[in-house]
Amino acid sequence: QVQMVESGGGLVQAGGSLRLSCTASGLTFDDYAAGWFRQAPGKEREGLSCISWSGASSWYSDSVKGRFTISRDNAKNALYLQMNRLTPEDTAMYYCAADFGCGAWSNPPSYEYKYRGQGTQVTVSP
Repeated sequence: QVQMVESGGGLVQAGGSLRLSCTASGLTFDDYAAGWFRQAPGKEREGLSCISWSGASSWYSDSVKGRFTISRDNAKNALYLQMNRLTPEDTAMYYCAADFGCGAWSNPPSYEYKYRGQGTQVTVSP
């Protein structure tokens, strides 16, 4: 079956960096756009970034544009999110997901991605 497994979360001080990784199995990874979303307690899910199947195009939410960088390695079925200049407001559970196109990341928070992982916690201390 399809699995997407995130790693790389943790505790970091404000201003620091983390790199999240996501490894996919059970699917033809380069058939799909892939990206990241997050959810903090008491807040709606927020789409953060998406990258096309080829890696040629990407999208970022305004909240992370200029601080986060998405990338993928289709040979390794891997997706990455480099997060810089983190703030306490970035504290959340971070999830990777795959879908037919990056337009999915503009859908309402209730949208169910085609595939998604179980998440990795990111906590940013002041």
